[in-house]
Amino acid sequence: MMMIFRLIGESFRFAWDALRQNKLRTALSLLGITIGIFIIIAVFTGVDTMKNKIQSSVDKLGSNTLFVQKWPWIFSDNFPWWKYVNRPEPSLRDYNALKNRMDMAVGVCYEVSTSNRTIKYRSNSVDGASLNAASQEYDKTWDLEFGDGRYFTESEGRAGSPVCILGAEIADGLFDGDEPVGKQIKVMGRRVTVVGVFKREGEDMMGMSQDKNVLIPLNLAKSMFDVNNERYNPQVTVRGKENISLEEVESELKGQMRSIRRLRPGQEDDFSLNKTTMLSNQLDIMFGVVKIAGWIIGGFSILVGGFGIANIMFVSVKERTNIIGIQKSLGAKNYFILLQFIFEAVALCIMGGLFGLGLVYIGTLLITYLADVEVILYLSNITLGIGVSVIIGLIAGFWPAYAASRLDPVEAIRS
Repeated sequence: MMMIFRLIGESFRFAWDALRQNKLRTALSLLGITIGIFIIIAVFTGVDTMKNKIQSSVDKLGSNTLFVQKWPWIFSDNFPWWKYVNRPEPSLRDYNALKNRMDMAVGVCYEVSTSNRTIKYRSNSVDGASLNAASQEYDKTWDLEFGDGRYFTESEGRAGSPVCILGAEIADGLFDGDEPVGKQIKVMGRRVTVVGVFKREGEDMMGMSQDKNVLIPLNLAKSMFDVNNERYNPQVTVRGKENISLEEVESELKGQMRSIRRLRPGQEDDFSLNKTTMLSNQLDIMFGVVKIAGWIIGGFSILVGGFGIANIMFVSVKERTNIIGIQKSLGAKNYFILLQFIFEAVALCIMGGLFGLGLVYIGTLLITYLADVEVILYLSNITLGIGVSVIIGLIAGFWPAYAASRLDPVEAIRS
């Protein structure tokens, strides 16, 4: 074990000497490794950062939640849109029937929404707000956090009381730091009392935020517009119980919907059951293609860098042939010479890899501070960069090291 550590130490010293004595030659050879590692890890870092941000947005929908809607979220190439156009929208009748029949659900909620609404309070107004209306189970199908106030009471939801819950941005725009709870605002011409404010979530990459939303009870919305009309995007949200798998909940929901819609065996569904795994799978496919492109582009640079490292090692063997002869005449085994040059090649590649990782890290800091977009260099990508450097070092250094280990000591000393 001590010999291995000594070999590694000597190899790094030889590599450093090579770098110091032949700065330009070594730097040009390391450039390919540096650029290759930089491209691959930069692509992977960007992809992982974006994927994690989008995935956190998708996760807000709930991993055990299903959405009964007219249109599917994912379309295939031969998408039969004419079939979906004639489908009925999810209705209050569907919702009421599911609420009574679903045994595996912790909550079944009917939701409608309309966008680009103007919300007013005295002389203040906020444009571009989304107005959402939902049945009482909304707090069971979504994870709600409040910065102030509370959720609707059962009696408020049942009676359709003129109450609402505001997103943080809406509250800031209307009240400018004043206490919003208890005050009356105007929504679609109706006066409603603010009973709560959602906790600020901030912008995400899919717009899955409550900050610009206004939530009212469904029974209040019935007096304001037609909640069954498709222009208000009706949907039924079903969240399964924690101890039951999503597949079981989906199976029960599909069977109940077919029964409610009175579909015959063999007849196609006239509804879509959407879930977050559909989006996650599409993200994996999309970002997988980007990663492959990163491997291909970076791979060419690494290939060039690998040839450069192999060239340096052949030159290094040539320059130290007499030293190799002396080492072998003093009893050094072939594997000792072999490992010595392999470790040196690996050390050079690790140097190039570390330079590449350093450039990526500097890039993440610049983007984070200049563009105000948090980019993270994950440990897995650091490990990948070092791992690729080690593999390239082993491959590029093996043949020169093998040639060095096979030298005849007498001929080597003579040279």
